[in-house]
Amino acid sequence: MGILLDVINVQALPGHKLIMRFENGERRRFDMSPYMDQKPWGKLRGSPLFHLAKVEYGTVVWPGEIDIDPETLYELSELLETSSVETT
Repeated sequence: MGILLDVINVQALPGHKLIMRFENGERRRFDMSPYMDQKPWGKLRGSPLFHLAKVEYGTVVWPGEIDIDPETLYELSELLETSSVETT
């Protein structure tokens, strides 16, 4: 069984990338590119709709009742650095 954490913030970037913050405080990057040839996400490819991503019900959603499982977003995403920049 996977980890079930809610997404609390999302930013859509060029190249079908998502930067998300999860309820545990982690910032993670998810590449949606492999999903762009599949239903229902294919509707987002080449469309400004991809950049309208927002968080509802703990996951990422788009207009047209398109969403993606938060478990997938967490398990298949890359953890980003969460520590602040060190100063010397």
